Amino acid sequence: MRQSRRGQVDPFIVMDVMEAAARAEAAGRDIIHMEVGQPSTPAPSGARAALARVLDQPLGYTVALGLPRLRQGIAALYRRWYGVDLDPARVVVTPGSSGAFLLTFSALFDAGDKVAIGAPGYPSYRQIMRAMSIQPVEMLTLAENRYQPVPDQIPADAAGLMLASPGNPSGTMLSLDAMRALIETAQGQGTAVISDEIYHGLSYGERCHTALEISDDVFIINSFSKFFSMTGWRVGWMVVPESHVRTVERIAQNMFICPPHASQVAALAALDCEGEARANLATYAENRRLMIQGLPQAGFTNFAPPDGAFYVYADVSDLTDDSRALAAEILDQAGVAVTPGLDFDSARGARTLRFSYARSTADITEGLARLRDFMARR
Repeated sequence: MRQSRRGQVDPFIVMDVMEAAARAEAAGRDIIHMEVGQPSTPAPSGARAALARVLDQPLGYTVALGLPRLRQGIAALYRRWYGVDLDPARVVVTPGSSGAFLLTFSALFDAGDKVAIGAPGYPSYRQIMRAMSIQPVEMLTLAENRYQPVPDQIPADAAGLMLASPGNPSGTMLSLDAMRALIETAQGQGTAVISDEIYHGLSYGERCHTALEISDDVFIINSFSKFFSMTGWRVGWMVVPESHVRTVERIAQNMFICPPHASQVAALAALDCEGEARANLATYAENRRLMIQGLPQAGFTNFAPPDGAFYVYADVSDLTDDSRALAAEILDQAGVAVTPGLDFDSARGARTLRFSYARSTADITEGLARLRDFMARR
């Protein structure tokens, strides 16, 4: 059977690392997971209770854009967090943020269009675009710019610009002024702006800024996965300009019919559980402190301290020019799963590693101890 050229995307390497870690665990080894950006905490208790209450009721199709009460609740979140008055009609509930990317790219771009993305950056941006015959153009960001793009890097012929703040893998954030400069430059040359805000709510100083504080003419992508600890529930959302709502709705009807009804019920209840989610943030903050202190003690000294999310992205060029081999060595000899930077930066990722601190503080403490022992023996 033939295969399409556009289907030949690169693997998501962190998933390969997860699989190798799972094999090691199946063989009886104890593995500390620093590879995956997945909270170790469950969904909020209120979300789980809300789902339990409706399990005996029919959970069928919802309207394609999502439960009206959930869309209203998400709009209210923007008032609480950012002081933005958002029309719920512009909110689109999606099957995870991945579904939101598919809808966004389908609604905005045609085959052959160029879309600028920062490198290092979330790998699935590139691979989804390639699978849709869209051309990703990487902007090689610099450590001195905290791995965020600057306006003069935006290609003049780009149909779109992807922003991510906090970013994955760096955890660094754009200030409101820096975000405004990027958005105004892009819009001034007719480039559509997409802001990935999936890690909002997870910051350790200054609050995160949404692109909606600057412009209504942007696409926003977010999810219940990170702040609300609901990765496996597969429920995200978009905010789109009023002019694009019907286009997105038609695509969503045909691609997905609707987001999972059960997950939408839980997500609606999760919006009332911010206190529980913020308690998790306190754990991440302590984990971040331990990482910033412990990674240099283990020999990983070159990284920009993260402003948000739950990652540290380290330059390991003094240790290796093959981050995949180093990650495999760390897993095999230290029992710690970490992600090679090749996932995030095809040009320079062979010299970087990403460490996630989304797990429990006990796991992070043990993982750092294992890394110190490994590096002392190496």
